[in-house]
Amino acid sequence: MRPRARIALMVATGLLAVPALAACSSDDDSGKPAAAATDTRAPGPAPAAVPNPPADDSVDAGFARDMRTHHAQAVQMAMQVRDLTQDESTRRLAYDIALTQQEQIGRMASWLQMWGLTLGSTRPVMQWMTPGSMPNHAGHGATPSAAADTQLMPGMATQAQLDKLGTLRGKDAEIMFLQLMITHHEAGVAMARDGLAHAQVQQVKDLAQTMVTGQAAEIDLMRSMLTERGAA
Repeated sequence: MRPRARIALMVATGLLAVPALAACSSDDDSGKPAAAATDTRAPGPAPAAVPNPPADDSVDAGFARDMRTHHAQAVQMAMQVRDLTQDESTRRLAYDIALTQQEQIGRMASWLQMWGLTLGSTRPVMQWMTPGSMPNHAGHGATPSAAADTQLMPGMATQAQLDKLGTLRGKDAEIMFLQLMITHHEAGVAMARDGLAHAQVQQVKDLAQTMVTGQAAEIDLMRSMLTERGAA
């Protein structure tokens, strides 16, 4: 299995844990990653069920499921670009995105477990969103029966784009990564705003607000980074 395919599988299944990502921040001056620390903590108890949990077709459940999928690709791209450039600002941004969004993936999975719901669903992706809240999203409401249902998610890069990114190095890789991640974040912000407006669980609303604030700031940063590289 190719390294990029392994990363995608680990992200999608939640096996790419936050401690593993944290080890990426320990790169030495040679650009070689330091040895990953072993996480010796015992597994925590399963989240307790909550009274009156959201229904399977609720905004809260749809938000948690679809945002996990959306986040997973952001983590994948962030991990990928760290191998394609030695630029410290790009690598630091990628690390921050990967660490933040992987933690949020785990948090949303915990919610679904507490609510007694499955991580995945046969329901159409993005059906929980308000019609028109995601402009120009051709896949809105499509069923996830295709081989690659992640392509139906707004703002996500196609496999062809990810493959092309993998062929680039240095400044060219930085530019394409920033362009793809800006598009990805813009859609993520729209999803989070809709979740903030319509979710019923306060934890969901709080996380949605955090996403809006954090990703909007990262969009501004990435646009300035593109300008610095003459690609605004």
